[in-house]
Amino acid sequence: MLPPPITTPISTPRRDPRAQRYSRISFDEAIARNLKVMDATALTLCRDQKLPINVFSIFKKDALRRVVLGEDEGTLVHV
Repeated sequence: MLPPPITTPISTPRRDPRAQRYSRISFDEAIARNLKVMDATALTLCRDQKLPINVFSIFKKDALRRVVLGEDEGTLVHV
């Protein structure tokens, strides 16, 4: 299962409507802000391999289609 969009360290938009969505964020910034998008080791490995990640909610209708088409969906974590 894929994680929800990047939010604050302790919240998701479902839990806290004040949670902030990032359209783009660097690996270093996600790690420094301790964002709980995924395990810090996984973030570090992806950063070291220069492997960008698009984090989105698979439960949102047509989200995967929008990601594949390059539309603004979820959060792009990049080098």
